[in-house]
Amino acid sequence: MTVTTNSKTVEITKPPELEVVNMTKRFGTMTALDNVSMTLKPGTFHALLGENGAGKSTLVKCVMGFYTADSGEVLIDQQSRDISSPRDAHKYGIGMVYQHFTSVPAMTVAENLVLSRFDSANIIKWDEEYDRLTLFMKSAPFQVDLHTPVAQLAAGQKQKLEILKQLYLKSRILILDEPTSVLTPLEADEVLGLLRQEVTAGKLSVLMISHKFREVMAFVDEVTVLRKGKFAGNGLVKNLTVADMAQMMLGERREAKPVEKTAPGDRIAVLEAQDLHANKDNGLEAVCGVNLTVHAGEIVGIAGVSGNGQRELVEVLAGQRPATAGEILVNGEVYKATRKEMYKHQIFSLPEEPLKNACVPYMSVAENLALRTFDRAPQAKSGVFLLQNIIRQVAQVLITQFSIKTPSADTPVGNLSGGNVQRTVLARELSSDTVKLLIAANPCFGLDFAAVEFIHGQIVSARNRGVAVLLVSEDLDEILKLSDRILVISEGKFVYESEIKDADFATIGQRMAGH
Repeated sequence: MTVTTNSKTVEITKPPELEVVNMTKRFGTMTALDNVSMTLKPGTFHALLGENGAGKSTLVKCVMGFYTADSGEVLIDQQSRDISSPRDAHKYGIGMVYQHFTSVPAMTVAENLVLSRFDSANIIKWDEEYDRLTLFMKSAPFQVDLHTPVAQLAAGQKQKLEILKQLYLKSRILILDEPTSVLTPLEADEVLGLLRQEVTAGKLSVLMISHKFREVMAFVDEVTVLRKGKFAGNGLVKNLTVADMAQMMLGERREAKPVEKTAPGDRIAVLEAQDLHANKDNGLEAVCGVNLTVHAGEIVGIAGVSGNGQRELVEVLAGQRPATAGEILVNGEVYKATRKEMYKHQIFSLPEEPLKNACVPYMSVAENLALRTFDRAPQAKSGVFLLQNIIRQVAQVLITQFSIKTPSADTPVGNLSGGNVQRTVLARELSSDTVKLLIAANPCFGLDFAAVEFIHGQIVSARNRGVAVLLVSEDLDEILKLSDRILVISEGKFVYESEIKDADFATIGQRMAGH
């Protein structure tokens, strides 16, 4: 390919072709990737689509050499290559931009660019480096000031720097893992638009993991879709509709699996969120004026792709993140998510990653089971003196009742399997007969079938007793199975609501993907 600039004709060599052939990757008994093939044609913009857990990140990490596939191979220009590390991938012109920033905040843009090189010298001659960097910046699609510390850059500039690092390393195949998840829509369009120009000019090939159909339709040439670790389809974007891609992502229409639910009683509002706003850690708005009501004896499911504000919403409700505006009511009273208010209104939760958010790993199972009640009778005297024998007796009852597999009540909870950690949290949060509101966030993530069925049964049993349940999950099957009503969250807003029996599956898929 040739291009003409300032009356000079420049020959541009197309990026290499990248093929993944029959790739399989297992983690223990779980097959994350099952005989998947994909081709990234030279000089094209390719999107890898699929729900959370579909195998997208596993695939690109195998290509980059982070993981070693159990079978299958990576071909570069039709030659099989052994890639066992990112350094190996770099030799073949492959670079990856990760979902989270990897630059050192206290260092300047120039220092981060030099640091990114695989061949950095022990002694750096900065005059020469700045000459090379200035020359590189003149031909780069993005301009970021070389002398600015990374900590002072806006999110859009930080993401540009992550891409610049790969271009500086002369990567010809760029793998992007949800590159716009930390960007505003305008920043996302700018970054992807400039990359699109580089692809059109034949300088780059791009493989982008994305959930956003709007960006796919605007910037991408071809898509490959994975579903539950398997190849689910591919095609040229110009020949596909959003509905086509959504169906490949989600499969044929799935009906809600029946669970034993009792008829709901009176529709008494337990939890109400009114025009609620909250920010991400980086200061961008994550929850954008949502309104929500959960009634007694009802499971309201919030479906959405990771990173669309559901984590921040749950943290606000759990008192782990401040709301920037709006109001929360519980049983008609203003609620600030203090421990005192949680006890008064009998609010309990099953958080995501319970070892991080709901347990103290080095404390015993018994002590973790008592975290809500250790300072109250019968486990404490006068709210101060802990009665260890009573704490252990109560724990033993819960261990039996909830089938927690542990050597003893004194075993550190961090020593248990993921399913048994979640059973421990479940026992603590649902053992009270006075639970009024349960907030469950991805309660079954990473658990085996038996643990999932047990937890689902406990959630439905709570609902049948009149508990109001807010279920936030990235597993659409879980939402469809358990919920009475479904909401879809996208970019911090609720974009779809329906009773489960009336839910339109195709529309749910489109709304989840931000279309």
